[in-house]
Amino acid sequence: MPPNNIFFHTEDISFALESESTTSNWLLKLVESHNKKVGELNYIFCSDDYLLKMNQEHLKHDYFTDIITFDYCEDDWISGDLFISIDRTNENAKTFGKTQINELNRVIAHGLLHLLGFKDKTVKDISEMRRMEAKALNMLDST
Repeated sequence: MPPNNIFFHTEDISFALESESTTSNWLLKLVESHNKKVGELNYIFCSDDYLLKMNQEHLKHDYFTDIITFDYCEDDWISGDLFISIDRTNENAKTFGKTQINELNRVIAHGLLHLLGFKDKTVKDISEMRRMEAKALNMLDST
């Protein structure tokens, strides 16, 4: 039974995950593998334009991005709002020769890894983030 505190929403697009329960179980397993607990996670799937506006308003960045993560974690409780551009993940999938679902799952994990404390500002941090994304995707494959 998937946890009832992981939610999936859409803003300004029509989109649905293939299996919310599989994704929820995977995310719960990922959090627990870091000895943390899921508080409330809201994944909001949206368009490039919607996320660009958020990026401009909240972060003062004027460029497209695939994800913006708002961190509400407290102690060992992992909580946040994660906004993901489906336009951007689809475009990135083409650019990097990945399937759309693989790239989307990588970004879903990427945001959660930020909430778990992983960064991606330095070369070393990016390398560790990529390693953790791969580990997370392998975890999904075994779900």
